[in-house]
Amino acid sequence: MKDKQVLLTGATGGLGVGVTPIVLAQGAFVTIPYRKPEDVENLKQIIPPSDLNRVKFVSADLKSESSVKNIVDSMVKVDVLIHLVGGFSMGKTDEYSFEDWKNDFDLNLNTTFLTCKYCLIKMLQNNYGRIVTIGSRGAVEPVGGLAAYCASKAGVVALTKAIADETKGTNITANSVLPSVIDTEANRKAMGTEDSDKWVKPKSLAEAICFLADETAQDIRGAAIPVYGNI
Repeated sequence: MKDKQVLLTGATGGLGVGVTPIVLAQGAFVTIPYRKPEDVENLKQIIPPSDLNRVKFVSADLKSESSVKNIVDSMVKVDVLIHLVGGFSMGKTDEYSFEDWKNDFDLNLNTTFLTCKYCLIKMLQNNYGRIVTIGSRGAVEPVGGLAAYCASKAGVVALTKAIADETKGTNITANSVLPSVIDTEANRKAMGTEDSDKWVKPKSLAEAICFLADETAQDIRGAAIPVYGNI
């Protein structure tokens, strides 16, 4: 991805702090939307100073169509979209509020639609693009107590596959990775560390993402790649 223009969402989150340094290590220029200034400062602590001059931070709300459009319009081009934004929540269907259900779809699916839509417009203009989204093992193997999460992530995978079909005949690809439990600080706090050695390491997921985002992955379209760790 050397010298490629990358829109990397969710870079300040638990997965993002593992992915961002690896994307930058490949020589990309990276635009990073953020919500909280303190998250930017935390991310800067793990980015090598020599890479910071290739990062542009933009305050944005990815649930807002105008905000997403403004980010993409501010970029000369978008070679790569890596969309990491998402959230995990639990609750039985009969106990889950409709507001929480809608929030899960806003965060997981609607942000994916908006970023893909506006990045695609730029990519089609240049006949080049790599889109990588984050699904979930739950998207293809749903389990009880996670209905909203699994359904919204299944939507992410379906959307990504539809984009791959829509862009046949171009030099644009769209693929998803499907992690199981990711070994992040938040997940360790929520679930304990007893089985954390079996969870997916952010670096492993980052390597899969970067492969799909590379020029050499031009023949991989509409894939949903499982990255399950050892569970």
